[in-house]
Amino acid sequence: MMFDFVDGSAGSEFGTRRNEREIERIQLQPRVLVNVENRRLDTTILGKETSLPFGIAPMGMCDLTWPGADRMLAAAAVQHEIPLCVSSAASTTLEEMHRLTGGKAWFQLYVGQSREAAFDLVDRAAGAGYEFLVLTVDTPQVSRRIRDLKNGFQVPFRMGPRQFLDFACHPRWSLQTLMTGVPKPMNFETAQKSNAFARSESRGGTDWRFLDALRNRWNGKLIIKGVMSPDDAVGIRDAGADAVYVSNHGGRQLDSAPAAIHALPQIRAAIGTDTPLIFDSGLRSGEDIVKALALGADFVMLGRPLIYAIGADGARGLDSLIDYIAEDISITLAQIGRKAIGELDASVLADPTLLPPAPDSAPESGNSVIGKLRVEGR
Repeated sequence: MMFDFVDGSAGSEFGTRRNEREIERIQLQPRVLVNVENRRLDTTILGKETSLPFGIAPMGMCDLTWPGADRMLAAAAVQHEIPLCVSSAASTTLEEMHRLTGGKAWFQLYVGQSREAAFDLVDRAAGAGYEFLVLTVDTPQVSRRIRDLKNGFQVPFRMGPRQFLDFACHPRWSLQTLMTGVPKPMNFETAQKSNAFARSESRGGTDWRFLDALRNRWNGKLIIKGVMSPDDAVGIRDAGADAVYVSNHGGRQLDSAPAAIHALPQIRAAIGTDTPLIFDSGLRSGEDIVKALALGADFVMLGRPLIYAIGADGARGLDSLIDYIAEDISITLAQIGRKAIGELDASVLADPTLLPPAPDSAPESGNSVIGKLRVEGR
C-alpha cells in the first residue's frame, strides 16, 4: 500500500510515464579531446551555494515509507550540503526540520479552505528562520489515484481487513511503525489555528489575489511551484516571485498534462534569463539532471527516487543514491566536454531544436492572457 502511495500517479498513470519517456528521448552530444579534469558540481540558487545542482523536493508524510524518513532526509541535506524542501504535510514539524538541517530547509505551503491556517504556517516558517517559501499551486483538487483507491489508502487512515492483511504481509515495516508511532501530518497537529488535515479538501481558492497577499506578507524568497504554462510563469514573475518552479507534480495531478521537460524551455524563453527556474518531474538519473539544466533549469529537485531509496535501504540507501547521482552527473559532464554546472546550455544537446526560439522580448504581464485576468480580478 505504501509503495503504491509513493509510486502511483493520477488516472491511468500516463503522465508519469510520459515525463520519463520524454526525458529519455533527449540526447546529449558527446565531445572528445577536451580537458575535463577537476570537474565541479557546485552551484548557486537564489544566492545560496549548494554542493550539488539538485535538492530534495517537498514530499508529504515521508515517514509512511519508513519510520524516521524525514530525519534521514534532513541528515542527507546536511551531509551533502543541499536544500531540503519541507512539505506542509511532513511527518515532522517545520521547526524541527529547520533545526535538523541547520537552516538548509525550505518550507512548502499548501493552502486549503482556511487562509488563516495557511498564513499561520507562513508565520511559523518565518519565526523558525526559514528564508525560502515554496507555494504549490498545481493542486486545486487532489487527483483520483487509482492505486490509493484500490488499496483503501486515505488520510486520516482507517484500518480494515484489506489493510490489516497488507500490513501482516510486511511485518518489518509494520512493527517498526508501531514501535515509533503512526506518522501524522505534524504541522497540522501542532497548529494553533487548525489541527485538521484533509488530504482531499479543495485548494481551489489559491488565486492571484492570494499570491499578492502572500508576497506582501512573506519577506523572504518566494518560489511558486507547479507551473506549466508560459503565460502563468510571466504573471508569476511580474507578481514578484523570486523563482518559478516548473513541475507537473510528477504526473500525480493531471494525467493528460504534457511532459514537464517540454514546458521547461518554453517557460525559459517566455520569462527571460533573469528569473531562476527550478525543475522536477521525471528525473531519475544524473544524465536526466544534466538534460534539465541544459534546457533552462537553474536547479532541480528530486522526489520519488530518494523515497524509493529509503524504502529499499533506509538512510544507507538514501546516501548511496545521492552519491551515485552526483557521480553520474560528473561522468556525464566529462562525456560532453564540460567541467562545471555553469557551462551547461543548449549546445550540449544533440538536437538543439528542442529549444523554442526566444522571443524578441519577454511578454509584459498586461499583454498576456494571465495579465489580463489579473487586471480583471479573475
